[in-house]
Amino acid sequence: MSEIEPKKLENGENHMVEQEDSDDAEEEVVEGAGGEGSAQKKKKKKKKSKKKTKVPATQTEPPRVGLSKIFTTGVYPEGELQDYAEDNRSIARSDNTLGKPLNPGMSMIDIANLIEDGTRALVEENGFDSGIGFPTGLSINDCAAHYTPNAGDKRILQQGDILKVDIGVHVKGKICDSAFTLNFGPTYNELLEAVQAATNAGVRAAGIDARLGEIGGAIQEVMESYEVVIGTETKRVKCIRNLNGHSIHPYSIHGDKSVPIVDNGDQTKMEEGEYFAIETFGSTGRGYVIDQGECSHYAKIADAPHVPLRLVTAKSLLKTITASFGTLPFCRRYLDRLGESKYLLGLNHLVSQGIVQDYPPLVDIPGSMTAQYEHTILLRPTRKEVVSRGEDY
Repeated sequence: MSEIEPKKLENGENHMVEQEDSDDAEEEVVEGAGGEGSAQKKKKKKKKSKKKTKVPATQTEPPRVGLSKIFTTGVYPEGELQDYAEDNRSIARSDNTLGKPLNPGMSMIDIANLIEDGTRALVEENGFDSGIGFPTGLSINDCAAHYTPNAGDKRILQQGDILKVDIGVHVKGKICDSAFTLNFGPTYNELLEAVQAATNAGVRAAGIDARLGEIGGAIQEVMESYEVVIGTETKRVKCIRNLNGHSIHPYSIHGDKSVPIVDNGDQTKMEEGEYFAIETFGSTGRGYVIDQGECSHYAKIADAPHVPLRLVTAKSLLKTITASFGTLPFCRRYLDRLGESKYLLGLNHLVSQGIVQDYPPLVDIPGSMTAQYEHTILLRPTRKEVVSRGEDY
């Protein structure tokens, strides 16, 4: 989930196979009938004891098997480990597993449900212990971020669309934030390549004591070295300068540090133990986004003021938000899923009172195309871990 810079002037069933092992029968010495001190051997069949051995399940496609059923020892794979001095210039692959079943002709509602059903199954959703970290972003074309379909949205994914898929999961409040872009024709391949390469440049530049502005400069240098040929017109790829990556805090997707994607001179340093979303956006437009369109994303503000609420519906809705999401972002579809109805007036009242933050869609100029790639990193003492890096991208 992106952070926007302040304006100046973001089916398968689960199976666990159990194998049974049994002990052999044993001989047991028992007192015989021949008198005191005498004994005789008598074979007594010992009851078989059943030992249950967990055998890992296999993943389905689309994924619906919880990860604890696959990694039965409780040891999970690490992300990609990079030395701080490493200069890994490889480009991550873009054939993301979640992206394979997404095709033109699908409704945005169906795409959102497909992804989120998989997320809930994989992390074995359980209240505040594990679940979705924020609403799945499915921003299209000139919309760079913060669009997910509301109930009743009839939009269908088209062949010429560029789709950003922004996914968040959390375990005990530790959020992993990741994004990739899909296109269904070759015209904008260079745009996607530029943004993906820029994200990798940001990951390489990140590290303990790295200055945020310098990371932004490394991202900008790579991204703006690319051009896109559209018909007879050549356009330079631009960084969307008022969108940023960000640090991540427990149960809070946006921490106190922003990672720019242009060199803004920020001398703030990254520190050991911090989590960051290295998130980059490129555009064929002006490289600047504004709020536009129907809002779907919201989050309760952690340090929200205690104010008297005039609306009964707002009071009731706030209880639902606090109990179900805490400070994790949510969307209107999630309120629908909880059985809430006729809540828009109350929701808007919570926004106006500074208790809930709204995140409207972020849009560049009409006719432009935007792309997004993102990885979450952890700054370990001697190496950084790209938590969201997998075999697929």
